[in-house]
Amino acid sequence: MAVYDHQEQEQLEDIKAWWKDWGGYITAIVVVACLLLFAVQGWRWWKAQQAESASTLYFTVSEAVRAKDNARAKEAMSQLASGYSGSGYAPRGAFLLAESLWTSGDKAGAQAQLHWVIDHASESDLKDIARYRLAETLIDEQKFEDALRVLDAKHSPAFEGVYADTRGDALLGAGRRDEARAAYQTALLKVDNPYRDVVQTKLDGLGGPVNPAAAENTPAIPAGKDGKTP
Repeated sequence: MAVYDHQEQEQLEDIKAWWKDWGGYITAIVVVACLLLFAVQGWRWWKAQQAESASTLYFTVSEAVRAKDNARAKEAMSQLASGYSGSGYAPRGAFLLAESLWTSGDKAGAQAQLHWVIDHASESDLKDIARYRLAETLIDEQKFEDALRVLDAKHSPAFEGVYADTRGDALLGAGRRDEARAAYQTALLKVDNPYRDVVQTKLDGLGGPVNPAAAENTPAIPAGKDGKTP
């Protein structure tokens, strides 16, 4: 028994010596790990709170737009833009407000919202949509060169068709008919029905394709079951 107690005492002494050498490091590691855990949990809580607040403001914008209360919608959007610009709700709220302002005749206000989306949205598709809609508003105001500059921005291939069509509208408005025909011809290759029919009508109104040979490569409109085109 005495031998066992002696061995046990030696083990305790070894543990004390080891803890003296390494205890501080272990304590520091445990403290850092706990702090990281608390930080991660705090970050998740903060993100959840941010998302909830942004969501509430977005629905306030949406409800105000439906009620045609632009003053209330602008106030909520201002809070959304200033406090939660990095959220997905902010650019979507700006789109809602832009449409409402445009409908009510506040064209400058609508364009300001679209510019905000272009400058702040984190999703490239939303930026592309905002530029396309902004170009449309500029065309409506007969600011054709401004619209063309907006459409010059790099955009996703998925938007190539609508951008080309809108470019054709701007070029036509600027009196550049041959360039407009070329733009519509490009759009015709990139869009599907029913949008394709609209572009075709515009192109036909200008005398058809600039290069008839290229038009032969334009995909045909699929026929319906009755053998007629849609």
